Amino acid sequence: MTQLLQRILPTVQKPARYTGGEFNEIKKNPEEVRVRVAFCFPDTYEIGMSNLGMRILYGVMNQMDGVWCERVFAPWGDMEEAMRKHDLPLWALESQDPVKNFDMIAFTIGYEMAYSNVLNMLKLAGVPLRSADRHDLKNIVFAGGVCAFNPEPLADFIDFFSLGEGEDITVEIVSLYDKAKAEGWSKEQFLLEVSKIPGVYVPSFYRHEYNADGTLSAIVPLNGAPEKVTKRIVEDLDSAYWPTKMIVPSTEIVHDRANLEVFRGCIRGCRFCQAGFSCRPVRKKSPEVLYRQAVECMEDSGNNEITLSSLSTSDYRGLKELTDQLIPYCAQNRISLSVPSLRADNFSRELMEKLQTVRKSGLTFAPEAGTQRLRDVINKNLTEEEILGTCANAFSGGWNNVKLYFMLGLPTETDEDVLGIAELVNKIIKLWHENAGMKKRGLRIHVATAFFVPKPHTPFQWEKQMEPEEYLRRCKLLKSRLNSRYTEYNYHESALSRLEAIFARGDRRLGAVIEEAVNHGAKLDGWDEYFNYGIWFDALKACNVNTEHYTTRGFGEEEVLPWDTIDVGVSKKFLLRERHRAQEGVITPDCRHGCAGCGANCLLKEAQCDE
Repeated sequence: MTQLLQRILPTVQKPARYTGGEFNEIKKNPEEVRVRVAFCFPDTYEIGMSNLGMRILYGVMNQMDGVWCERVFAPWGDMEEAMRKHDLPLWALESQDPVKNFDMIAFTIGYEMAYSNVLNMLKLAGVPLRSADRHDLKNIVFAGGVCAFNPEPLADFIDFFSLGEGEDITVEIVSLYDKAKAEGWSKEQFLLEVSKIPGVYVPSFYRHEYNADGTLSAIVPLNGAPEKVTKRIVEDLDSAYWPTKMIVPSTEIVHDRANLEVFRGCIRGCRFCQAGFSCRPVRKKSPEVLYRQAVECMEDSGNNEITLSSLSTSDYRGLKELTDQLIPYCAQNRISLSVPSLRADNFSRELMEKLQTVRKSGLTFAPEAGTQRLRDVINKNLTEEEILGTCANAFSGGWNNVKLYFMLGLPTETDEDVLGIAELVNKIIKLWHENAGMKKRGLRIHVATAFFVPKPHTPFQWEKQMEPEEYLRRCKLLKSRLNSRYTEYNYHESALSRLEAIFARGDRRLGAVIEEAVNHGAKLDGWDEYFNYGIWFDALKACNVNTEHYTTRGFGEEEVLPWDTIDVGVSKKFLLRERHRAQEGVITPDCRHGCAGCGANCLLKEAQCDE
C-alpha cells in the first residue's frame, strides 16, 4: 500500500473497501506471473463481493499457471474525489498496483445502470476509454455478465465480450492471451484469434447499417466473424469449479454470507424475465455435491449463515434431500440456513418451520400482477388460489410479515389490473384475521411495484415501455386503494427505469451518450445518492438521441434488433410464438410438463432439440 493511500484512508467512509488483505485472498509473486488480470466489478466493494459470478471466476483464473487475477471495485464518491485530488490511479486490491499496469482488464456487468461505472473506472485507471484508442496488446478490455447479451451500447469501449457462463471460456481466453503475449502478437492479431473462440463477440468485427428512420437495416460480419455468436454453458455443474475457499470480507457486504448455487436456468418461462430465458437450459447439482461444498465452505470461512441460491430455489427437485442433510449440520454448528426465491405455488411450511426454529422471518413472493388475466399474459403460472392458500398456510403457522412484488406497465395492463393488486392485498389481510388465531396484532404487508422494462431475449423484447407519466398515474391509483394500516407501499422512480430500458434495448449510438454523461459526472447510477437524471437528459440531448426510439416506440417483429448477433440458445421463433400467446392470454406450461421447444436444449451435447 502506498504512503499516499495510507494518508487518504482515514479521511473516507469504510476504508476497508480499499485495502485488500482479506482472509483467503490470493497473492502471487509477480516475477512468476506471465498474465495479470484486473477483474473489475463496476460498483462498490460491498456489492461486488456479494457477486457469486465474480467469486467463481476469481478462483478459476487464479488456478491457472502463470496467471494472477486481482479484484478492482468502483470507489465511493469521497474516495474518488481524493483520488482525483492527489492523482492516485485506480488500483487492484491484492497488490495495490495500478490497473493500467495490467495485461487484461475484465468487467462483469449485470445491470445496465452500471455502464457509467465501467467508463468511470477506466478513466480513474488512466486507460483510454475507446477500444480504437488502445493500440497495444496491453490493457485488453473484455466483459461478460447478463448485460453482454446486448453488448452494443458498450461496443465502442470493450474490445470483446465473453457470452454466457465463464468457467470454461475464460480459461480459453486467458490462455490465448498468454500465447499472444509470449509470441509478440499485435492487438489486431489477438482479436482475430480470440473471435474464433466459441462465445466470444468482437464488436469491431461487425458493421451496423441504419435505415433513414433510425432503425437497423443490417448487421454485417467482417474479418470472417460468424453471423451469430452463441453463449457458452457449463453442462456438468457437479464437476465445475466452486469457490469453497471464499474470501472473507474485512467489512460488511450486502450479502454477508456463503452462497450455495443449487442449479442454473429456470423451468418457468415468465415472459418478462431476461434471466429466465438467457440462462437456459436447466442444469442442477446433486445434493451430495452441494452438501460437501457447503461443509467445506463453512468450515473454511467461518460464516454463520448460508443461502441456497438459484432463480427459483424451491423448484430444485433435490431440495428436501439436501435440507435433510444440511439442517442437522447447521443446527449443530449454529449456522443459519435460508432458502430464498420461493414460489407461492410450492411453498413448504414444513421446510420453513425447520429452517426457522428460532424466529419466523418474513416471507417474500412475487405475483407480479394483480389479476389472473394479466398473470396469464406474462405466463406467471400462478393462481390467486395458490397465493391465498400459501398465505393462509403461513399465517396459521405464525408468520405475519409478507412482502409482495409486482410490476406496473406490463403489456395489455389496464386500470382493472392495477386495482387487482389492492384487491389481492385486501384478501390477504382478511385471510390473516381468519388464520392468525389469537394473534391479532403484528401483520405487515409490504407491497412494492417496479416499472416494467422490456428486455432483450424475452417474448416482450418487442413491446413498448409505458410513458413515465402514465406509470406514475397508475402508482398513485394503486396507492389510493392501499389504505389499510397493515400495508406499506413503495414504487420505483420512473426516470431510472426509463434509462434502464434505453440501455437494455440500445444500439451503438448510445456509446456517445454514456461517454458524454460520464464526462459530466455520471457515476454510481444505481445509488440514489448519485443518480442524476439531469446529466443523462442533457447527454441524450447533446447526442441527438430520441429516447422514444428505444422505449415507447416498441420494435417491429420484422425489425433487425441490435442484439440479433447474440444467440442465447432460445430461438427467435419461440419468443415470437410466446409473444403471440401472451397477446391471446394463453399460458405455456413449465418445463416439467413437457418441452415447449424453446431451443435451449440444443446447447447440450447429444441433446434432442425440438423447436
